[in-house]
Amino acid sequence: MPPRVNLTHPDKVFFPRAKFTKGDLVRYYVEAAPCLLPHLRGRPVTLLRFPDGIRGGSFYEKNAPRFTPDWIKTFPVPRRHHEGNVEYIVINDAETLAWCANLAAIELHAFLHRVPRIDSPTAVAFDLDPGPGMDLLGCAAVAFQLKELLGRLGLEAWPKVTGSKGLQVYVPLNTPSSYEATGPFAHAVADLLERRHPDLVVTTMAKAARQRRIFIDWSQNAASKTTICAYSVRAKHEEPFVACPVSWEQLKKAKKAETLFFSPEQALRRIARLGDLFAPVLALKQKLPADFVRKVAAAAEPAGSLRAYRKKRDFQQTAEPAPGRVAASGKGKKERRFVVQKHAASHLHYDFRLEMGGTLKSWAVPKGLPTERGVKRSAFAVEDHPLNYLRFEGVIPQGQYGGGTVMVWDLGTYRVLKGSYGEGSLHLLLQGRKLKGEWHLFKIRSRDGKDVWLVARSGARMKPLTPRQEDSSVLTRRSMARIARDRDAAWNSRRR
Repeated sequence: MPPRVNLTHPDKVFFPRAKFTKGDLVRYYVEAAPCLLPHLRGRPVTLLRFPDGIRGGSFYEKNAPRFTPDWIKTFPVPRRHHEGNVEYIVINDAETLAWCANLAAIELHAFLHRVPRIDSPTAVAFDLDPGPGMDLLGCAAVAFQLKELLGRLGLEAWPKVTGSKGLQVYVPLNTPSSYEATGPFAHAVADLLERRHPDLVVTTMAKAARQRRIFIDWSQNAASKTTICAYSVRAKHEEPFVACPVSWEQLKKAKKAETLFFSPEQALRRIARLGDLFAPVLALKQKLPADFVRKVAAAAEPAGSLRAYRKKRDFQQTAEPAPGRVAASGKGKKERRFVVQKHAASHLHYDFRLEMGGTLKSWAVPKGLPTERGVKRSAFAVEDHPLNYLRFEGVIPQGQYGGGTVMVWDLGTYRVLKGSYGEGSLHLLLQGRKLKGEWHLFKIRSRDGKDVWLVARSGARMKPLTPRQEDSSVLTRRSMARIARDRDAAWNSRRR
C-alpha cells in the first residue's frame, strides 16, 4: 500500500460470487497503475462508489468528499446549469488511485480532456452498445465497419472492451481541437454508418429501436460526458471484469463473446505480456478532416427542408434524431407512413406526422385527432421532421426545444384519397395500430387573415379507445409515466 493510504476493511466482499474484496480491488489498482495512470493523468474523474459491494447501493461522486486529504489534487469545473463549480478529483499518482479504491470507487469514469484545457478533447470516442438479440461480437462487427470508414478518412483507431457488454473505439487526436468539432464529427460518422448498414446500426437512443442492432453512442463527445477509463474495474456483473484494450487482431479472431471479458487477474497478466495496448491513444497526433461533417450533412438533408428542425435543436443535449437518410416505406407511392406522438411538453398535445417528400410534415394537435364524425380540431403546422423521427420515443431534456416526454402513441401507413398538401386539403385513410379510417386535414383562412389547419373525422365514428390504449406506446407498451421514469432517450442522464 502507498504510505499515505490507510486501507480500511480490506476483507469486505465487493463481488460475492468471485469472493473479490476491497483489498483485492486496491491491490489490482496499485498493480495496474503503471498502465492505468497515463490514461487518468490530468483528467477529472467521476467515481462510481459501492460502499457495500455490488449488491448494495451505489452512487456517482463528482465532487471530492469533504474529507479528501490536502495531498490529493482537485480541479474546479463550472457547473453546467447552476452557479459554482464541481471540485473533481484528478488521479495523477498511485496513492490517489489507492485512496479512491479504498472509498469503494469500483469504477473510474474520466473526461476526454485534461485540465486546465477542459474544452479541448484529446480523442474522439465511439461507444458501441448491443441491443436485444446482439452481443459483444456484434459490436466487434460494427467496430470493423467503423475502422474501415475512419481509415478512408486517414484516421487510425483503437478498440477496448468495456467490461460491461459493449465496446468502445477511440480515435486519438492529441492536437488542438474542441468539442464543437469532435461532437459533430462523431455524429456524422455514426449517421453515415447507420445509412450504410440500417439493419445493423442505429444511432437513436430509444431502446425500442435497438432490437438486433448495435447502438452507436456518439454523444459521449461532449464536455459534460465521461467514459469508463481503460483498465477500470466494472461493477456490471456478479464477477469483476475490466475495461480492457484489445487488438484488432484479437477482435477478429474472437468466436465467443465470453473470450472478450477479462478479470482483474487476467488484465494484469495481459499487461505483463503485452504492455499497454492503448498507449497510442495517448501519443498519436491526428487531425479531423475539415469538410467531412459538411459533406455528410449535405448528403443527408433534403435541400433546406430540415434547416428549421436542425436550428431549433442542440444534438449534443437532446436524443432526438439528427436528419439523416432513412429508407422509404417500401409500400409504393400510394401508401406512406405516419406517426402520432403523445408529447408532454409545456402542455400535453399530440404531434401528427405524415411521410411526404422525404421528410415528415408535422402538426401539433392539442386534443389529438377526433374520432367522432363532424368534430373539428385545430392542427398547428410545425417544422418538418426527419424520417428517423418516426420511431423516436423518450425524454427531451428540459431547457431544450419541446422539452418533455414523448410516446409513439400510434404508428402505421396512410393513403391520400383526395387532394394534396400543396392544395391545403388532404383526405386521408389511416391504417394505424390505433387510428383506423378516414380524416380530413385542411387549411382555412382565420379572421386575422392567417392560414390555419383543422383536422376532422370523416366516415363512420371510430370505436373509442380504452384508458389503457390511450396511455400506451405502440412500440414498447409503456405509459407516459414509465417512459419519463426510464429516461432511455435522455442522454444527459445516461451512463454505462
